[in-house]
Amino acid sequence: MDTSAPVRILTVCTGNICRSPVAERLLQAGLDQVVPGGFEVASAGTRAMVGDPMQPISVDIVRTFGGSPDHFAARQLTPKILRGVDLVLTMTSGHRGEVLQLDASLLKRTFTIREFARMLDVLDERASAGADPHAGGPAAGGGAGVGRSTADADDGGTPFAANAAYWRGLPARAAGVRHLSLPADPSENDIVDPYRRDPAVYRQMEDQLAPAIVSILRHARLNAPSA
Repeated sequence: MDTSAPVRILTVCTGNICRSPVAERLLQAGLDQVVPGGFEVASAGTRAMVGDPMQPISVDIVRTFGGSPDHFAARQLTPKILRGVDLVLTMTSGHRGEVLQLDASLLKRTFTIREFARMLDVLDERASAGADPHAGGPAAGGGAGVGRSTADADDGGTPFAANAAYWRGLPARAAGVRHLSLPADPSENDIVDPYRRDPAVYRQMEDQLAPAIVSILRHARLNAPSA
């Protein structure tokens, strides 16, 4: 495992102009604040509008939440793009299936973004509940310390490497609590597609996507390596 390279995250939707660019740019902006240079977030589409910019309302959403929509161009998802990716976050279960058709080896590293966020919420809740303020050590400060000590001990002592080790092991830990994070309705795993639809559908997309991004960024902050 190369812990000197940034953690590579890929977000995937259909056209790569509405949903996955928003996820890409907001995750990148938030993760840059946690571990500068520690993450490389990109996106692609299963039927991409290749070369097109982000849709205007998606641009507005990215800017509203502090990300940058600049220099974006849609691109087609390919096996080459998937090669070496540490985590794939898709906008729907259908997109997840299409990713796995291109590269079945990503089975344990590919989730819809909403299901992955719920899994991280479960991990954070369990870490918080398991933290013993009287025990001392890394767990004493609450959920932030739980799960960090192993990565810190094995990474050669650098926060950058600790972060990479932690995130490359995170998909397996998240999948281990999948049964505790199942939605009442499978449609709750998906982000609605707003392309060529009323602005209200973009707001629905935002309402579904923003909480998932918040959960992922919160988990990153709680488990950031010590300097």
